Amino acid sequence: MTQAKYKRILLKLSGEVLRDNESGDCLSDSILAQMANQIKELREMDVQVGVVIGGGNIFRGMKGQDRGFGRAHGDNMGMLATLINSLALQSALEAAGIPAKALSATAMPAIVELFTFRRAIDLLEAGTVVIIGGGTGSPFFTTDSAAALRAAEIGADVLLKATKVDGIYDSDPMKNPEAVKFDRLTYSEALARRLKVMDAAAFSLCMDNEIPILVFDFFKSGELLRVVRGEKVGTLVTS
Repeated sequence: MTQAKYKRILLKLSGEVLRDNESGDCLSDSILAQMANQIKELREMDVQVGVVIGGGNIFRGMKGQDRGFGRAHGDNMGMLATLINSLALQSALEAAGIPAKALSATAMPAIVELFTFRRAIDLLEAGTVVIIGGGTGSPFFTTDSAAALRAAEIGADVLLKATKVDGIYDSDPMKNPEAVKFDRLTYSEALARRLKVMDAAAFSLCMDNEIPILVFDFFKSGELLRVVRGEKVGTLVTS
């Protein structure tokens, strides 16, 4: 088997992709199993895998403003949603025979263990997939920012942003057939162009800590494995 380019990764997954569009259920068993099987392939290459997953399939924090109870309250609800998804992914990984542990940014001792970077690193080095839920633990930050923060804390070699498209474009390729894909970008270029694939805080945090960001199509068969092998796929953002 080809050797992995990265020893330790932070994989950022969207919560919205977990939704079962046929049944309308917020969690799709088949998509969770697909995620688990892709992560299992990485563990078989001895890659240490940290995961941050969003909560948009259940509740997005911005909805708090729309519903009149405020962004901070909405973000707290969204952070709880990420923990539901984290526990679901942990169960899917365990069902696939992969040791996994969900950790939370906020103390919830009866349900999930509190995240500390030392605990996460110990688990990673022992071969356990670490799923870090609860966002940053504070409102007004996205799960992209949480992913950048956790990547820095655990010393990840790269932040892998899983999406439904094959990289970063100058406009939305779903809406604009003339959209142009970038193979590489600098952090500064991504910030200057106000590219929506990640928020500015996430880009800035990765830039300050020199963590490469690789954006790729998670749902293209074998793509995650090709990314970790260092093959030329997706869009790489570096200094």
